[in-house]
Amino acid sequence: MSSTPDNSSESLAKARRLVLALLSQDRQPSPEEVQYAVTVIFGMLAGQGEVLDRDQLAKEIEVLTAVFQEGSSGLDSDSGHEPWLPEAKNDRAWDFWERYRRYLEDVRSLPPLVVRRLDQSTDEVLSQLEDPRRVGSWRRTGLVIGQVQSGKTGQYIGLAAKAVDAGYQFVVILAGIHNDLRSQTQLRVDEGLLGFDTQHQQRSNQNGKSRLMGAGRMPGVKKLDIASPTNSSEKGDFGRQAANAVNFPLGRFPVVLVVKKHWRILEYLRTWVTEVQGTEDETGNKVVRDIPLFVIDDEADNASINTERDPDADPTKTNGAIRELMKSFEKSAYVGYTATPFANIYIDPDVNHVELGADLFPDSFIRTLPSPTNYLGPERVFGLRTDNDDEEDVPPLPLVRPVADSESWIPSKHKSSFVPSDDLPQSLRDAIDSFVIASAARRVRGQTKVHNSMLVHVTRFTAVQGIVRDQVDDYLRLLVDSLRDRYGQAAQRTAGLRALWESDFAPTTDHFPADEARRVTWDDVSNQLMPALRKIVVKTVNGASRDALDYYEHRRTGLSVIAIGGQKLSRGLTLEGLTVSYYLRTSTTYDTLLQMGRWFGYRPGHEDLCRLYTTPDLQAKYIEVTAATDELRREVEEMAALDLSPRNFGLKVRASSLGLAVTAANKMRQGTKVMLSYSGEGPETVIFKLSDGVPEHNLKVLEEFVRRLEAHATGRQETPGANVTWSQVTSDAVVDFLSRYETDRMAQRVRPRFIAKYIEQCTAVGELPEWTVVLVGKRASNHQNVSGHEVGPVERTALNDTERDGRHTIRRLLSPPDEHLDLEKDQVMAALQATQKAAAIKKREKVPQTPSGDHLRWQRRPDQALLLVYLVERPASENASPQSPLVGFKVSFPLSKHQSDTEYVVNSIWQQEGLDALDDEGDGE
Repeated sequence: MSSTPDNSSESLAKARRLVLALLSQDRQPSPEEVQYAVTVIFGMLAGQGEVLDRDQLAKEIEVLTAVFQEGSSGLDSDSGHEPWLPEAKNDRAWDFWERYRRYLEDVRSLPPLVVRRLDQSTDEVLSQLEDPRRVGSWRRTGLVIGQVQSGKTGQYIGLAAKAVDAGYQFVVILAGIHNDLRSQTQLRVDEGLLGFDTQHQQRSNQNGKSRLMGAGRMPGVKKLDIASPTNSSEKGDFGRQAANAVNFPLGRFPVVLVVKKHWRILEYLRTWVTEVQGTEDETGNKVVRDIPLFVIDDEADNASINTERDPDADPTKTNGAIRELMKSFEKSAYVGYTATPFANIYIDPDVNHVELGADLFPDSFIRTLPSPTNYLGPERVFGLRTDNDDEEDVPPLPLVRPVADSESWIPSKHKSSFVPSDDLPQSLRDAIDSFVIASAARRVRGQTKVHNSMLVHVTRFTAVQGIVRDQVDDYLRLLVDSLRDRYGQAAQRTAGLRALWESDFAPTTDHFPADEARRVTWDDVSNQLMPALRKIVVKTVNGASRDALDYYEHRRTGLSVIAIGGQKLSRGLTLEGLTVSYYLRTSTTYDTLLQMGRWFGYRPGHEDLCRLYTTPDLQAKYIEVTAATDELRREVEEMAALDLSPRNFGLKVRASSLGLAVTAANKMRQGTKVMLSYSGEGPETVIFKLSDGVPEHNLKVLEEFVRRLEAHATGRQETPGANVTWSQVTSDAVVDFLSRYETDRMAQRVRPRFIAKYIEQCTAVGELPEWTVVLVGKRASNHQNVSGHEVGPVERTALNDTERDGRHTIRRLLSPPDEHLDLEKDQVMAALQATQKAAAIKKREKVPQTPSGDHLRWQRRPDQALLLVYLVERPASENASPQSPLVGFKVSFPLSKHQSDTEYVVNSIWQQEGLDALDDEGDGE
């Protein structure tokens, strides 16, 4: 019996399902178990006459089972909540979820462990909502923290599927602030949840020809009744026309709407549903009593936050419209999804507006979603140094390329009338060449009918974007013409591309796990250059352009596009198959920076071909924001281990040093005031200014500090070069050192004067009276004399070009064991046990053998503060005369029993530190 291509792919899909069913469901199978299962199923199907490629089957199973994902963790509040899900698992049909689960496994080919984790995490979120069958009035609000481009949409579609199965009959998905993002989200909902094309019908069991798609098209699936008044066209949002076209009743089956996050649309939606289904309450307002509402807020930190200075007075309109919609239903649930939750944590949990009700603070729960191991996220692109010996550092992948020649083309600060010079910078030419090479290499690897995208994000102004589009298009046409030898340049152009391949692409691929499918030759790639080039189109993507990134229309052939844009490309909109990014836009806030990073995501089979061209300044910022967001997620995990509530967490983060740079000041409650506390934190210097005599100044400050310490007690030092330790140091000596220490303006999270101010606040209430100070040294190295003590500087690898940037950026100053030099054995053991408990909640296979920094600090008594001072070897200069080392510090603060908050007016502090108070986004997109 022979197999046609269609039968062959069906046989492979069938074999894949059978092999996966044979493998362990609760852990990663070993390579031997995979091979055994493949052999068994291959033999069985071959015996039934089915033709299969065994090697291809084995390779697919290896890829699917190699992916690992940790469990989620979170903070919950049971106030007013009645547990219900375990019982509901048996008394309701979970047809929408089962259909979606099968769609993810069979059509989207998601690894089984990832689908199981999604099943688990959606259950955890659903269980924190209220049972839609529960009588009476109730309201639940929660937040789910994912990663940028990591699959949050797929997660909340799974949650929506379970919600409608449970009985939530009115689901509103708030999808960004632009039409194309709303349209893109609706399309995903059509495929995963609705199962039909909303551009052609409103309800799944509509009479006439049915346009099934996605989960609804799979063979043998049950026909499920569900409707959507919105559709996936660019103008498919909810409005008067959509309301008039609704020809089905509410309350008999699930209704799902995907709407833009705009107050007018939300008000219209609320008016319509209350007119159709509402009954008057005692105040004369119409309330929907018999249908539970479920709101899913995508990118919940964008446009949903009340940015008014007095939150009880006049909330911003979109925030108010969401709250009013919630208040118009007797039973309502709200879940926000974001990768950058900083602004949401600034929401005041106690606001209760007379007309609009409570704000959207995640009072009920906050959960984190870990990413699977095949996710290309900030940690893998920029690297991450952990403070726990049992968690391995994440080294950065060799995918970032420095841009140092863009300023003469487009200055970082320019106006909307600016006209870029005609000469594209060489770095952008290299980036375009890289995109062409990457597209050609993907073709060689058999990825011919896939989407390929390049991002060019250099300005927020639409007029300037239009000029850039024309310049990029001209360069692309020149590339085509020269390769056709129209100007006798084919050999020269090909030689240039080959040089880029050999100097950049070939060695980069060597950094990735050995996979024969990745290994391609230049001869093969060069043969695909012209086919790859001919397919590329250049488009602007902004509010003024008519270009649309119509990936869906090209789903069978693949779209190759260079997208020029700004704000639209920096929030929510997914660039399918994004390979090369050329990115110059900066921001003063963590959340905006991360949201602009559209290059994160999943790159199966072409991770090694991805490139990010950006400035060293931006790279340094991303290294810092990666550490900050990782810290925030770990904070959720650690506080979950202590069974704390979202309100406890909100207070902690709002008061922490994270609060200073995480989000635009207008998203912080009470206008521009920030409450600052370093309780239980461990600030450390990782960015050192090399110019203006700062290294020499800080060394002088350290020498004077040591002399002051020696005046009270001689420092203990075992051998020359080793650590020098002083005990019972007064807090005023530490404050004096920090007040005079100078840091780089890029070091947004380590502000010595803020730290000094916090210490003074603690001292005033009897905390931090005495300190242990350790001047950390290496025994075997060139010693530096510091006021009579011979100390060995430590080595820390630079993450940047120090000569060019005028600063030295490192991943981590602290050596983790140093943080418990002064602690007692029982404190260290208690910290280790807490660390292990937190790891167990995360379902980590590896049990930590050393305590994390957070738990060490939480074991400290209020009189047990530690200051670690390091001498860091200075990066060698080309005009190499010996230079004095850099001085860095790490503070290990105990938890404050008084939660000593220091209130700052952000604007004045930001000016003082040379930073902008607000992110300069503007309306030019």
